[in-house]
Amino acid sequence: MTMAEMAKALKDKALAALNGVADAFSLDGFFSSYLAKKGEINALMSKMREIPNEEKAEFGAAVNEARNEVSKAFEEKKRALEEAALAEKLKHEAIDITLPGVSYTQGRTNPFHAIIDEVTDIFLSMGFEVCEGREIETDRFNFELLNVPQDHPSRDMQDTFYFPDGRLLRTQTSGEQAHRMIEGGKGPIRMISPGKVYRHDDDDATHSHQFGQIEGLVVDKNISIANLKATLELFAKKMFGEKREIRMRSSYFPFTEPSVEVDVSCFKCGGSGCSTCKGTGWIEILGAGMVNPHVLEMCGYDPEVYSGFAFGIGIERVAMLRYGIDDIRRFYQNDVRFLKDF
Repeated sequence: MTMAEMAKALKDKALAALNGVADAFSLDGFFSSYLAKKGEINALMSKMREIPNEEKAEFGAAVNEARNEVSKAFEEKKRALEEAALAEKLKHEAIDITLPGVSYTQGRTNPFHAIIDEVTDIFLSMGFEVCEGREIETDRFNFELLNVPQDHPSRDMQDTFYFPDGRLLRTQTSGEQAHRMIEGGKGPIRMISPGKVYRHDDDDATHSHQFGQIEGLVVDKNISIANLKATLELFAKKMFGEKREIRMRSSYFPFTEPSVEVDVSCFKCGGSGCSTCKGTGWIEILGAGMVNPHVLEMCGYDPEVYSGFAFGIGIERVAMLRYGIDDIRRFYQNDVRFLKDF
């Protein structure tokens, strides 16, 4: 058998082997055996030096023909296997476009968080910083540094949840104000502290064992009640509309002296009287006052040099007034139907 006949025989052998290839793994093995750099077809060319010169042309042509035909057959087999694999995949992953589609409902922001964001933006625009603080507090920061000693009667209204080590779930975010005054280096302070607070209260339409507050504090030299009123007037106009007015009524809070309840003119009726304001034309929105000098002194400030004011806003109360919500428990019931109204 001549060398040219050997090349033809190898071609026939390779094509027969290719016919038996049924998957991609076997096809890779075929390529390595016959068409790779060290495969059988390329190995024939190394025998070129062993044959007489007059046979080299015929032998070279036979090897090239074998390589070309086997390569062509290889590409066709590869394409056929890929098409078969794709068809099988599509068969199993077919989608019935006649089936009804799946719709996804876009979520809405809970009004509790919407009010926090809006109030925070208002006070940030006035130069306040935001300090969220700790939800687990010590008695010292939650009560004592806010002028509420162990035997103070106002503790009865702030009965809360205690841990075995004496710590408690905070009843007000004012504790963060005490932290800020003690840790702030005795410099000026302008801050708000939004967050959840906890009291051992019966759940009904207007009360919950958990609710939200945004409490604010300003401490600096020459701070007066006029600064407090101007700040709250600006807040009321930004929050409830430019036509809103506020009034301040005497009240009592241990943390402040003097203390006031702050009302805003009704944004439903404009002050003429309606069901929202119970016919008075005014809606109570927050408590406030000048920081008690004893509190300043306990937190390291000289009350002869520094003064300040504080205020507390009920997040759910503002949201209930703004959106006409009739039950505070709706904020926490995870009912997505409730959120569709906002």
